[in-house]
Amino acid sequence: MCRSVTFLLAVWLTPVYGSFESNTTGCRIIHPPRDGGIRYKGLTLSQVKAVETLPVDYEIEFVCRGEREVSGPKVRKCQHDGTWTDMDKPSRCFRRSDTSVRRTDSSRKRALHVGALFPMSGGWPGGQACHPAAQMALEDVNNRKDILPEYELRLIHHDSQCDPGQATRYLYELLYNDPIKIMLMPGCSSVSTLVAEAARMWHLIVLSYGSSSPALSNRQRFPTFFRTHPSATLHNPTRVQLFKKWGWTKIATIQQTTEVFTSTLDDLEERVKEAGIEITFRQSFFSDPAIPVKDLKRQDARIIVGLFYETEARKVFCEVYKERLFGKKYVWFLIGWYADNWFKIPDPAINCTVDEMTMAVEGHVTTEIVMLNPENTRGISNMTSQEFMEKLKRRLGENPDVTGGLQEAPLAYDAIWALALALNKTAYELSKMGLRLEDFNYNNKIISDEIYRAMNSSSFDGVSGHVVFDASGSRMAWTLIEQLQDGIYKKIGYYDSTKDNLSWYNNDKWIGGSPPADHTKVIITFRYLSQKLFISVSVLAGLGILLGFVCLSFNIYNSHVRYIQNSQPHLNNVTAAGCILALAAVFPLGLDGHHIEKWHFPLVCQARLWLLGLGFSLAYGSMFTKIWWIHTAFTKKDDKKERRKLSQTLEPWKLYTTVSLLLGLDIITLGIWQIVDPLHRSIEEFTKEEPRGDLDVLILPQLEHCSSLKMNTWLGIVYGSKGLLLLLGIFLAYETKSVSTEKINDHRAVGMAIYNVAVLCLITAPVTMILSSQQDASFAFSSLAIVFSAYITLVVLFVPKMRRLITRGEWQSEQQDTLKTGSSTNNNEEEKSRLLERENQELGRIIAEKEERVMELRQQLRSRRRPSVTTRDNCSENHFPNSSGAVSSLYQPGLPLARCLVAEGGDKLGRNSCDGSRVHLLYK
Repeated sequence: MCRSVTFLLAVWLTPVYGSFESNTTGCRIIHPPRDGGIRYKGLTLSQVKAVETLPVDYEIEFVCRGEREVSGPKVRKCQHDGTWTDMDKPSRCFRRSDTSVRRTDSSRKRALHVGALFPMSGGWPGGQACHPAAQMALEDVNNRKDILPEYELRLIHHDSQCDPGQATRYLYELLYNDPIKIMLMPGCSSVSTLVAEAARMWHLIVLSYGSSSPALSNRQRFPTFFRTHPSATLHNPTRVQLFKKWGWTKIATIQQTTEVFTSTLDDLEERVKEAGIEITFRQSFFSDPAIPVKDLKRQDARIIVGLFYETEARKVFCEVYKERLFGKKYVWFLIGWYADNWFKIPDPAINCTVDEMTMAVEGHVTTEIVMLNPENTRGISNMTSQEFMEKLKRRLGENPDVTGGLQEAPLAYDAIWALALALNKTAYELSKMGLRLEDFNYNNKIISDEIYRAMNSSSFDGVSGHVVFDASGSRMAWTLIEQLQDGIYKKIGYYDSTKDNLSWYNNDKWIGGSPPADHTKVIITFRYLSQKLFISVSVLAGLGILLGFVCLSFNIYNSHVRYIQNSQPHLNNVTAAGCILALAAVFPLGLDGHHIEKWHFPLVCQARLWLLGLGFSLAYGSMFTKIWWIHTAFTKKDDKKERRKLSQTLEPWKLYTTVSLLLGLDIITLGIWQIVDPLHRSIEEFTKEEPRGDLDVLILPQLEHCSSLKMNTWLGIVYGSKGLLLLLGIFLAYETKSVSTEKINDHRAVGMAIYNVAVLCLITAPVTMILSSQQDASFAFSSLAIVFSAYITLVVLFVPKMRRLITRGEWQSEQQDTLKTGSSTNNNEEEKSRLLERENQELGRIIAEKEERVMELRQQLRSRRRPSVTTRDNCSENHFPNSSGAVSSLYQPGLPLARCLVAEGGDKLGRNSCDGSRVHLLYK
């Protein structure tokens, strides 16, 4: 229901006096008037004839025949004292055309009695000033001969106390007691909701001057409701207009949890959404605003709309002071109908001083419905707004400024005028149909519809301004905009929502000199790679690429040299090419938004991936292939013949196939990655930083990355496979460190390169993932690891070859070696050295086998001797006869068997030589 004073208007005809008989046990049946009858509710004609008295509280209704109408009370009620109500007012029937009976006195008007419910006390004592204002309006209307010339408006009022319960009681009395009410005028929002929702059952129009609840604008729920007090949502178009004027697109709200503020805020949310403005935070509270205010502070709210009553406003701004939610960065929008010194009024509910409250509220903006015409013009009442206020204050007496409802008094005055003008227009329209206002009853929808149309089309200038109703029955009015400047409210503008016209005085004042930003301005800055670091590493990478081409050219040019041929030059060429590709990946690795556009970034990301991936597969894959096949050929078989067989089967095509297999797996993996989940530009945001000197700006650092939707999955696949390959390479290099083969004469250098590359990669990969948010450190680790790996690989593999060929002059091919003696001699010397080394190793093995055999034979000799014979270290000459019958010595004291066996192979051992025939005889 609504929150203002309730007016109830009743209309009856001038009474004609008479009397009725009574019975103390009930009410006796009375006879109907001439040319009329009585309608007995719930009784048939036979039942009426059978009874003489009717019970207490029974009601009867008078009716007339034909064109006649009832003069006097139409409904009577049996009372406890046995009499009918209004016995001093007889009911009679007259013809409508008989003007002599329409008035008891030709100089006397028919009365339209106005019943009003003025809230003289309670939550809003608006009736204290509104009742006198309504009486002033009645006097002015009744003195006008051009408005309702045949009628006189009169007041009957009650104190509703803004209590729906009290209002329900008075509503029942007004509806069920004579005279019939032609219109109801509730005031308080709580009362108006009850009255307006029930009024349509009696075909009554409802007019209020003090109801501001937006819920009353619902035409489906309140189809016959009008109000001269604008809806609380009328503040919202003004607020939206101010938001646009000051360039704000983000606002926050805090409200008291009451229906009027909730519906107002719902309307504001719809309006700002249409205007492209966002409500970022919406807080509410019931009695304690401490937590919502803290939330506003935490969410960095700047432009805040507050909807709450005056007492709660003091609580809110006490918390605002504590949270420092005021000053040049903040703007508060409040309701304008608070008292001018509301923040200075002592309040035991808060613990802030007047100075603290004054500091907290400084600079806030209020929007207030214009309830008094700001222009000094005369309206329908032939009074200016200033003349009206002076006249009203004289009637109120002492201290009129503290009288409740003084601000709304102009609305009450204009409400009576709106009613009078609507009834005047209705009377004119009814005369065309042969009807009059007196014909209205609670079942007469025709007259009710005419009053509705007249009220809906109202348009006049009153003391509160231009009075006009919108489609929902709400008053359209101007809005006053004020700002608290140095503790005093100053008018800074008006807004006419009907014409979308903002009248601005250009006297708004801001603590910071200009309207603040609606949010903390965030400046986005990208963290780019250090150009000095990028240039330095690029120079190293460029030199490495040059070195790679030099090594590649050297290897290709000298591929006919036997020493180069024995190092599998084609695999070395692949290694050099892989190093060049890996070094080329350094350049796209250092490119970012400082060098390229956004749409170039996916191409750069793919270049990084493919160059580094293929470079690794070629460089490391070729070295891994050498180690793999050496390990396969020389560490699995113990027999010399088997090793020689495997060494002969180590053909180049097998090596190239292995490299191609590793390269193909990489191409397939990277291709699937690029097709299924391609790399793109992603942004990593860091914590906002506050620059020095500017409190309203934050810096948001951002960093560009190459990423994909399932980046971790793909990195796990790539890093996992490469990591296993690196670990396996380290193992194979260790296993083959002592192997020597002519097919791959640089496998030890390859093993050293694998050690270095594996260690660098295994350390760098996790470190770069950890340091991914630090662009300089991440680039330095990854790029330098690539550069050092490439440099080490090229230097270890190719520099020794260059040095050997330069220092020894081994530049000829295998065919040229046979033509030049010097070169042939050098090559023969080297070959002999290799053969001797290999023969030494074989002889060592043979010696060990034969010593084991000698130990076995000695054991056999000991077992065949007699027990009395002691074991001796020398052999008897007659134990084993030779082929000629002579006995030779098998073992001589002091001469190791190994020397005898070695002597079998040649005559180089001059001293302690052994007879070769004896050794052969031993193993026959």
